[in-house]
Amino acid sequence: MTALQRLLLIPLLAALSWSGALVAGTAQASGLVVVPPGNRSQTQPTIPDASATRTRAFKTTYAEKYEKIIALLKREKKLVAHIKQVATAYDIDPIHIVGALVGEHTYNVTAVGSVQTYYVKALSYSGLDFSFRYKGMPVQTFVQRPEFAACTQTGDSAALWSCRDRVWVEHFRGKTVDGVTYEAQTFQQAFFQPFFAGQTFGLGQISPLTALEVTDMVNKVSGYDKLTPDHPQAIYRDVMDPDRSIVYIAAIVRDAIDAYKEQGFDISGNPGITATLYNVGQPRQRAAALASGKGRKLPVENYYGWLVNDKLDDLRSLLDSGS
Repeated sequence: MTALQRLLLIPLLAALSWSGALVAGTAQASGLVVVPPGNRSQTQPTIPDASATRTRAFKTTYAEKYEKIIALLKREKKLVAHIKQVATAYDIDPIHIVGALVGEHTYNVTAVGSVQTYYVKALSYSGLDFSFRYKGMPVQTFVQRPEFAACTQTGDSAALWSCRDRVWVEHFRGKTVDGVTYEAQTFQQAFFQPFFAGQTFGLGQISPLTALEVTDMVNKVSGYDKLTPDHPQAIYRDVMDPDRSIVYIAAIVRDAIDAYKEQGFDISGNPGITATLYNVGQPRQRAAALASGKGRKLPVENYYGWLVNDKLDDLRSLLDSGS
């Protein structure tokens, strides 16, 4: 073996030693474990009861909801063109945005008939007076507690709010602290549902907390003003306006890809995985758990991401037909 061959072999051996025995077909590129296309599961993972209950309540089916979001994307040529433009700005394949939209509106809230309806709904929230509170405590006051102190050193908004989410789980969720009993709810459920439960909004059904997480990226790439809990109306405007919501979907996907890349995984070629993360959130915690050996050797799609990979040819045809 030549010196050059030995030199080339060293990083490959190091990568294999770090990642363990990988699933057949996994490639190595620049030290990253490249997650291959397609589903790891032959059959669709179990769909949660909450999704089934919601679907029955509205007297519809997953197939009908899928067809509605597909029909909307087929009709809205300008929307598809916008998806492509935004994907380029965030350096992602536009199929990731389409996958997030299709998964969300198949298993959660049914897509409305036209994009114009979303503009009208966005305006209806612009004049409301509300804030993000839990038991009377504004979230911006709550996160000044000493338990959150380390989060201020984390960097951008994605790391900041991800840290705060983690601190909530570790120190408050389902616990009694200083005489206050905190319900076993997520950070999002506790603080970011000022009107009613299950609050995600607009095209793509983005939560206020998720919008806060990617606001620094959106500000840098798209020039939108940074969001803060002090101005909740601006958050709702951005997630409910369809033009802006596409930007946030792209940023959420980009953030998930970056979070996994930091832990040694390239998920950019598998829209089922990015759709799964769009659905479940917390990409940093999940990527870290996977890298530490607590999860599987490769990330695995859930029911939502499985559909996206299974319907990939149909979804790509939407992009091919867009203006």
